Amino acid sequence: MNADDFPTPDVDVESVDPESLKDRIDAGEDVTLLDARMQSDYEEWHIDGENVTSINVPYFEFLEDEIDEDILARIPDDREVTVLCAKGGASEFVAGTLAELGYEVNHLEDGMNGWASIYEAVEVERYDGAGTLIQYQRPSSGCLGYLLYDDGEAAIIDPLRAFTDRYLADADDLGVDLRYAFDTHVHADHISGVRDLDAEGVEGVIPEAAVDRGVTYADDLTTAADGDTFAVGDATIEAVSTPGHTTGMTSYLVDGSLLATGDGLFIESVARPDLEEGDDGAPDAARMLYESLQERILTLPDDTLIGGAHFSDAAEPAADGTYTAPIGELVEEMDALTMDEDEFVDLILSDMPPRPANYEDIIATNLGQNAVGDDEAFTLELGPNNCAASQDSLAGD
Repeated sequence: MNADDFPTPDVDVESVDPESLKDRIDAGEDVTLLDARMQSDYEEWHIDGENVTSINVPYFEFLEDEIDEDILARIPDDREVTVLCAKGGASEFVAGTLAELGYEVNHLEDGMNGWASIYEAVEVERYDGAGTLIQYQRPSSGCLGYLLYDDGEAAIIDPLRAFTDRYLADADDLGVDLRYAFDTHVHADHISGVRDLDAEGVEGVIPEAAVDRGVTYADDLTTAADGDTFAVGDATIEAVSTPGHTTGMTSYLVDGSLLATGDGLFIESVARPDLEEGDDGAPDAARMLYESLQERILTLPDDTLIGGAHFSDAAEPAADGTYTAPIGELVEEMDALTMDEDEFVDLILSDMPPRPANYEDIIATNLGQNAVGDDEAFTLELGPNNCAASQDSLAGD
């Protein structure tokens, strides 16, 4: 059913905006959610947390004249319940139905689409290069990006197409010229914003090593080879070739202080190696990843911060609220970084999670082989990123 097809509740139902719900969860407040989406959608992706109680009852259970008592028994009647769905229509109907039965309820404005629109900016306090470094965080999918600004200039690393206007507005608010937009690789979990920013006058930069995958727009952008540097005010961003997750994977060393690793290394895991070449090519890609980690990343000073393009539920934020950590700390905590090559390859191939939803369409879109509108692009990337190997097997004891 479409949102407009649901009956209008006979009682007023209060709505809660996604940012307010996120604030309550972050503050440690106990939150009870009733997710009215289909079970398959719920199992793939839902709002979770230590202080979140999440219940899945599909909306169609509330369309009956007499709602099953077993269904109602699953819904707490001693606390406030926030009902949510995909876009907000079904949840308003379900919340209204429950309100008529005496439940204390509200519903999430715009549903999971609204949740996916949350995008937070947090300063990386341990960054000690020139200028200021901001980490963008999208909690719905765990996507991370980075904004460096100094002396009137700025650069964004791994921008999302859905937030193109946000980057431009933030640069305007900071009084800086957004000069560069970098991609670390051809992403498989979200639609890149590099081309949209380039169309707005920002110089788009993609890894030179990624072009051979079939990038159709390489001639329109700047390509970065290993060792190339880009000035942002008094800061320097250096391209560091780190293949493995993809053949073109390129990290960016931000003024010698933070390595934006894309999907090469995360603070809780390492990359999965199967999204470009599939299962058959995964062993060779895993060996390539091992070499990149050992020879290009772990050879940097121990206090160099690592900032990936994603975080998962297993990631613990630093004291400043960012998902960053020094290399030395990761080596101490992650067994995968101290194994020999054969052990490493066997480990990361042994327990990989499901591939990102719609990853083939997303890759084709990011290569420029598939044109999609903004609404379709937003829908394609909904859900978890799943670009890392299994955290369960990689972390130390």
